[in-house]
Amino acid sequence: MQLLELIEKTVQGTGYDLVDFERAERGLLRVYIDVLPEQLASDEAAHVTVEDCAKVSHQLSHVLTVEEVNYERLEISSPGLDRPLKKVADFLRFAGEKANVKLRLPMPGMANRKTFEGVLHEPEGETLKLEFEGKDGAAMLEFTLADLDKARLVPQVDFRSRKA
Repeated sequence: MQLLELIEKTVQGTGYDLVDFERAERGLLRVYIDVLPEQLASDEAAHVTVEDCAKVSHQLSHVLTVEEVNYERLEISSPGLDRPLKKVADFLRFAGEKANVKLRLPMPGMANRKTFEGVLHEPEGETLKLEFEGKDGAAMLEFTLADLDKARLVPQVDFRSRKA
């Protein structure tokens, strides 16, 4: 079993969504988790807590030891406010949200642009959509995961709701 499959199966088995993982310097294995979309449907305030990270860390460290995966340290965390978007399911889940999208290559007819910021629209099959402000007003960028270099949510902070 490949490392991605092993981590994803373990994270999902503990009741969370695997957002991403990376192998960093000095044997660090970093895993980003999020609450499942089903949890958000029942509790919009649901978010990853320290206890969630500890639970996943405990389970994943056992699995990695049994599977003899070579690593020195394991770090589990939430993806943050600027959460990366990696799967079609992420684009579906965050339709209506603002995102930054960077393509691998410029799209035809987009004046050699590779970077866009706009509002995600619900995907149609494998086709992902981002509405952005072009030089002639609102425009729609259509692309696939194969076209994507990286995509992240744009954090939305409402300063009016803060108390002085």
